[in-house]
Amino acid sequence: MNILDKIVARKKEEVAAAQEMVSVKELKYYRHYNEQVPLFTEHLLAENSTGIISEFKRKSPSKGDINGKAVVDDIIPGYAAAGVSGISILTDHDFFGGCNEDLTRGRELCKLPIIRKEFIIDPYQVYEAKAIGASAILLIGAILDKTLALELAALANALGMQVLFEIHDENELELLNSYVQMVGINNRNLKTFEVDLEQSMRLAAQLPEEMIPIAESGIGSVDDYLKLKNAGFKGFLMGEYFMKQSDPAGACLEFSQEVKQRTTKSV
Repeated sequence: MNILDKIVARKKEEVAAAQEMVSVKELKYYRHYNEQVPLFTEHLLAENSTGIISEFKRKSPSKGDINGKAVVDDIIPGYAAAGVSGISILTDHDFFGGCNEDLTRGRELCKLPIIRKEFIIDPYQVYEAKAIGASAILLIGAILDKTLALELAALANALGMQVLFEIHDENELELLNSYVQMVGINNRNLKTFEVDLEQSMRLAAQLPEEMIPIAESGIGSVDDYLKLKNAGFKGFLMGEYFMKQSDPAGACLEFSQEVKQRTTKSV
């Protein structure tokens, strides 16, 4: 089994256990379930938006501990103050060190749109995302078929959430559907976890015009950001670059300021 297979196998166990603990009916009584959430598309396309989606994660299968003792309260307000367009929060525990409470706390700490970064394979997880305060869900093409992708994306929209659909190659383009607002092109191969920054460049031109292109993984400099921006990307999901610093929020602010300085000069 590769890493992705292991994660999905574990996720099936987690979903079954979660449904035993809390039913969908009970999720609908969570305090965030009926709240209107900010939309990613509005923030990404806003005038003067950097498009940066800063991520909160403690570890990953490819890197091990990145910032193992990180606390949401110490980082999310700083991300917001840095002027990012949105937040991504990992809720997977076993492989990424996250939890649902991280996202709920993030929702309480800022008014930005938040993506639930999770390996979603079941409608239950979409209801759960709504209940904990997510503005959008991540769907990963590598672990879904066309029918399930459509079901999950449609449900997310029906619940007032948007969809970031992650693809890795041309074969996954056929999984996209009309309920997807954003397409994340992952520079990291999820089966080997190796980074290929050029992956985004190769796939971006093939996306439907109505979907917002988001570059994911492997953005390690403002030069990388500008290269992808010039290729038409509107969003830039950055996690490890910030989280590996002793002060992730400070690193985010510094990066954002340099982006604004250099983009202003180029206008």
